[in-house]
Amino acid sequence: MNQMIIIFGASGDLTARKLIPAIYNLYKGKHLPENFVVLGASRSNITDGEFRKKVVQESAHLKSELDSQEEDFINTFSNKLFYEDLGDDYNTSYDRLSTRIADLNNKYSTDNNYIFYLSTPPSLYEAIAKNLSDQGLTKEEDGWKRIVVEKPFGYSLETAKNLNTGLQKYFNEKQIYRIDHYLGKETVQNLLVTRFANSIFEPLWNRNYIHHIEITNAETVGVEKRGGYYDKSGALRDMFQSHLLQIVSLIVMEPPINSNAEEIRNEKVKALKSLRIMTDDETLFNNTIKGQYVASKIDGKQVKGYREEEGVNPDSKTETYAAVKFFVDNWRWKDIPFYVRTAKRMPTKVTEVVIHFKTPHHQVFKEQDINNKDNKLIIRIQPDEGVLIKFGVKVPGQGFQVERANLDFYYSSLPNANIMEAYERLLLDAMQGDATLYARADEVEAAWTFVDPILNYWERDENVNTYGYPAGTWGPRNSDDLIDDEYTWRNPGENLADDSGYCVIN
Repeated sequence: MNQMIIIFGASGDLTARKLIPAIYNLYKGKHLPENFVVLGASRSNITDGEFRKKVVQESAHLKSELDSQEEDFINTFSNKLFYEDLGDDYNTSYDRLSTRIADLNNKYSTDNNYIFYLSTPPSLYEAIAKNLSDQGLTKEEDGWKRIVVEKPFGYSLETAKNLNTGLQKYFNEKQIYRIDHYLGKETVQNLLVTRFANSIFEPLWNRNYIHHIEITNAETVGVEKRGGYYDKSGALRDMFQSHLLQIVSLIVMEPPINSNAEEIRNEKVKALKSLRIMTDDETLFNNTIKGQYVASKIDGKQVKGYREEEGVNPDSKTETYAAVKFFVDNWRWKDIPFYVRTAKRMPTKVTEVVIHFKTPHHQVFKEQDINNKDNKLIIRIQPDEGVLIKFGVKVPGQGFQVERANLDFYYSSLPNANIMEAYERLLLDAMQGDATLYARADEVEAAWTFVDPILNYWERDENVNTYGYPAGTWGPRNSDDLIDDEYTWRNPGENLADDSGYCVIN
C-alpha cells in the first residue's frame, strides 16, 4: 500500500543505525510499495542531499551492504529520502512540515497513508502528537495514519499511564504502535509456534509436567556511553519490564482463538494480569536479587566497575543485575516458579528460555549426572538461534546408566534462512497494519503493575543489598540461592548445545 514514513528525530543515532538500514533491506527485498517516501524531521539544519549522504551514501551502518550494489540502485533508494528542519523545538507549529508532507504526498502519490515514527525521548511524544493533530494529520478520513513510539514506555506505572493518555488524546489506540524490537526476533515469535503447533509440547505445557521455567538475558557489554540514562533506569526497567515480561507473556498465555493480532494481544494481557504481584517486604526480600558489576580483568584486560563508568553516580546503587522469582495465579501455572534474570557484563551475550520438566516420579534407572536429570526444552533467542531438547539416553556398556543427549534445531540450517532483522520485520508489520508484535496500552500497564512494587521496595528499604559481582562472571555468588531444591541457573555458552554429553576416548 502506497505510503510515507515521517521519522521524528531523524538526525539521531537510531535512524542511521537501525531504521534506514531496515528500510533499505526491505527495499532490496522488494517488500516496499511502489510509491514510498521517507521524510526525516528533526532540529538539525540540513538539506535532503546532506541527509541522504549521512544515512545512506556515507553511512558506516550501510557501508558493507552498499559496496556490493550498483550506483543506480543506491541512488534510486536515496532519492526516496527527504528531510525537513523543524527549527529549534519539536513543540512548535508544524505548518511547514504539514505543507512538505502534502507536497511529497501529491508528487509521489502516497495516498495520504502516513506512519509517524517517533525516534525521540518519550517526553516529546504528547507534544508531537498534539502538533500533528493540530494540522489534521491524525485524521483517517482520507488514508490511514499510524504512530510508532520507542521504549521506554514510562518509568513507572503512573508515568506509563500518563504517556498512554497523552497519545490517546490525539490518536486512537488502534493507530498507536509501541515498538519492542525483542518481539521482532523470529525466535521470540517461534515460542508461540513451538507451543501451539506441536502436540508433543502443548499437552505438557502446564503445572503437571513442568517443574520450573527460567529465562536468562545476558549481555557482555557494560553501560558503554549510556551511563547517564542507565543510572536513572537500571536493569529492571531497561530490560525486565519490557522485553522479558513480553517473553513471559508468550510462555504463560492461553491459546488464542486464532492468529489475529487482537486475539493474541488479548491473551498476552490476561497472562500479564495473572502474574502474582509481590507486595509484602518479606516476599520481595526472598524473591528478588539485585547486583552491580565491579572492576575486574576479562581476558587480561582491566574492565571498569559500574560506578567508574562515565555518567554514573560514584555511590550508585542502580542494578546492572536483576533476578526475580515469581508465580502465576492461574489454573495452568499454579505453584510453578518462574525465574527471570537480566544483566550486563556477563561471560557471553545470550537470551534463552529453559523449560525444566519434572523428573519421572519413579526412578527406575541410575542417572550418571545427578544434577542434570531433568528433561529440558531450551529455546534460544540469540545468538545461535534454535531449539534444543535434552533427554535421557543409555550410556553404552553394561547396566542402565543414563546420560543426557541433545536433540537440536538451528534456524541457520533452514533452507533460504534469510532471517529478517527485528526492525525490518516490525516496520513491515506497521506498514501492513499488523499490530501482533506491538504492545497495547493495557499490556504495558499490566507489566508496570507487576514491576512497580519491586522497584519501590528496592528504592525505599535499607535491607535490600546490592551485591557486587566481578565483570565477566555470572552475577552475584548467592544468585543460585533464589532457585528452589538442588537446581541452579543454567549458565549458557554462546552455542546452543554447549555441553558435550558423554564421549568415549580410545
